[in-house]
Amino acid sequence: MFFLMQLYFSLSILLQHKKNNMKRVTVVILMCISMNVFGQEYLNSFDKILNAFKEGKDVKAVIYYGNCELFSDGVKQEKSPNAIGGMELDTYEYFDSSVFKGKLPSFISTSQTVLIHHRKYGYVYNYVKLRIISNGSIEISARYLRPRKLSSKFKVVMDETFKTKISELKKDAGIVFYAQ
Repeated sequence: MFFLMQLYFSLSILLQHKKNNMKRVTVVILMCISMNVFGQEYLNSFDKILNAFKEGKDVKAVIYYGNCELFSDGVKQEKSPNAIGGMELDTYEYFDSSVFKGKLPSFISTSQTVLIHHRKYGYVYNYVKLRIISNGSIEISARYLRPRKLSSKFKVVMDETFKTKISELKKDAGIVFYAQ
């Protein structure tokens, strides 16, 4: 909406002047688009991710599972699936290493659960948890949970853990973080 308002006001000002209207209109449109597209900040370190959360920015993650190490039922698998997932990280917790008396490094934890339909399992809850560790490593837990009949408990029908690191470069990264 903000983009459309910017565009409307910029165009109305430009159209009041008669010389080179087409060039001016093109420049304004490109400027408005670039402001929205380039408004995302690439977060390539633990500190940048934590600061984005502290500043109240909208943080998003894009996960390239094929570029991560896959562990299924605790056993490292030869290959990860060539799949991509995305999450808006709107709920998180930060734990400083002092919480664990220095025995664990500081980390950020965030998770999301959505109802999906899987061809093999039917309707299941897709639970994904990210653990972003201060040393740059990341653990991604993915589980499919099926509700048990007449119970508040769930049966885990799929349990996989992916491991990767925060990357300086977007190319071949297992996970990429953005803030806006």
